[in-house]
Amino acid sequence: TTIGILMPGDMGHGVGQALGACGHEVLSALDGRSAHTRMLAGRAGIRDTGDLDTLVEEAELILSIVPPDRAVGQALDVADSIARTGAKPAYADCNAISPGTMAEVAAQLPNTTIIDAGIIGLNPIKSPPTRFYVSGPDCGPLEALDCDVMKVVKISDQIGRASTLKMVYAAGTKGVWTLQTALLLTAARQGVLEPLLEELAYSQEPQLNAMRGRIPFLPADSARWVPEMEEIAVTFAEAGVTDSFHKGAASIFALLAQTPFAEETRETLDRSRTLEQALAEYVKHIED
Repeated sequence: TTIGILMPGDMGHGVGQALGACGHEVLSALDGRSAHTRMLAGRAGIRDTGDLDTLVEEAELILSIVPPDRAVGQALDVADSIARTGAKPAYADCNAISPGTMAEVAAQLPNTTIIDAGIIGLNPIKSPPTRFYVSGPDCGPLEALDCDVMKVVKISDQIGRASTLKMVYAAGTKGVWTLQTALLLTAARQGVLEPLLEELAYSQEPQLNAMRGRIPFLPADSARWVPEMEEIAVTFAEAGVTDSFHKGAASIFALLAQTPFAEETRETLDRSRTLEQALAEYVKHIED
């Protein structure tokens, strides 16, 4: 299968590399993309088609793996390209978006095989197997990619169900990280961080260890996780459940995205940074 990936960031290039290792040809349209994205694509063995029209003409299946706030625009760009080229690739939206946003994506491509996909796990090169939960009337093109490092699981014929599963899963993981960050920041600003950490070491050692291993390194991803939290908030509201938790999570990620650590990538993280050092920097960016 010839597969187009839009765009090969951390997750996208890992998926592309895994698919290439499974014998598929993987393409991306890298005109106007950053040097970092080009480096990742090259490292993954992804062939650059240059422009989007060439990718749409050559690909049998397109995987959209972009920041949540770009999902609808990306679908519209592909729809315009399909109209120009007359090509008929299947289109899988693999983004962290609400079911309502997924419906908007599908509306951009009314005559295309649409697959709703939610990715759970790290990219398949770092920590296989990555799970692709899929839904829609015809998920066959993506189900055919199931392999040892990428598990594809169909959960419904209904568009939006896979996106919902991704949303509620990420609501727990990233929601917990932001809650932990918020309580530590409050403790730091109110002068009780040291005794809190001592108590956590005594009564909640596994939780404290998890905080030390995660919270100092959140800024590198925080900017792209802000719109994901906003999509989760929308998902909860659509279900009649409070959206306040994840509006708060979005504000914590927005705070971390203002720190100097946000300039790091997952490849350049300073792994020697401690929780205490990270919190000392984070509190500088809280507005009174």
